[in-house]
Amino acid sequence: MSQTLAFREDGLFKIVQFSDTEFCVESEFNLEDPQNIDDMTRAGMDRIIEAEQPDLIVIAGDVTASAKGDPLYFLDKAAMTLERHRIPWAFVFGNHDSEGVATRQQMHQAQLTYKHCVAQPDPPGVSGNGNYVLTIADQSGKAAAALYFLDSGDYSPLRQVGGYDWIRHDQIQWYIRQSRALTAQNGGQPLPALAFFHIPLPEYHEVWKTRTCVGHRMEPICSPVVNSGLFAAMVEMGDVMGTFVGHDHANDFCGTLHGIRLCYGRSAQYVSSVDGERSDYFPTGARVIQLKAGERGFETWIRESDGHTVGEQPEHRPEVHA
Repeated sequence: MSQTLAFREDGLFKIVQFSDTEFCVESEFNLEDPQNIDDMTRAGMDRIIEAEQPDLIVIAGDVTASAKGDPLYFLDKAAMTLERHRIPWAFVFGNHDSEGVATRQQMHQAQLTYKHCVAQPDPPGVSGNGNYVLTIADQSGKAAAALYFLDSGDYSPLRQVGGYDWIRHDQIQWYIRQSRALTAQNGGQPLPALAFFHIPLPEYHEVWKTRTCVGHRMEPICSPVVNSGLFAAMVEMGDVMGTFVGHDHANDFCGTLHGIRLCYGRSAQYVSSVDGERSDYFPTGARVIQLKAGERGFETWIRESDGHTVGEQPEHRPEVHA
């Protein structure tokens, strides 16, 4: 739907970022059944949304675990979990969203049909599905911040490369065009912006090794082998203040590299598994991001699925000097 995002009267705008919800159970919600992981996921999401009362909800990929059934059925489960709160929301897709009988294009088209979804149709000639930009208006109606959503794909299309997919050059060029247009509209000053996608950039390795980070890295950083240059483009454009990903369930750290804060969310369904069995390192939850109109920067924290806000997180010192 067409819906304007706007800062509140107090100048704040709050986003709740879920990731890896992985809706996958072929049944209706039944909270009396402890085996229904979808029910537990939805209940945790409800508690977080009700506690934070955000202005926007984002699921940053792996909305479904669609290899186990019909991904459009599971996408509807995720969408209806959010629709009942009557808050604007949007998805980007992850690698597991490609594993069922529906295409990513079909899934993106499906999300556009929901009343409170603010995702936009795909730009022509750009790789992937779910590439769009939203702006947040100030009290005068002028765009005061931007949110970029990018499809980070699923798996490498090249046999000689392997591993996970990467954000393609035409997507990066599309981002640059949007960024330049918004900068021009803002009198030549880059519009404060955030970016959401699923698979972490290779720079997440660098920030963990060379900068002080806050939060957990309990599993390897599963970024693509190929570095296609999105981070360099964001540094050059000067608008993106932070990137937000999922994918690695047991990672939830943030660290700043060349002026951009690279952040994980907190997995909404499970945060680790051993030999396919759930064995969580810490509780599921979501990342909360708060912007303030007229300011370049943001606050962020973790709220867990039981409704509690995480206090101080562990600090990780650089493994090597930058």
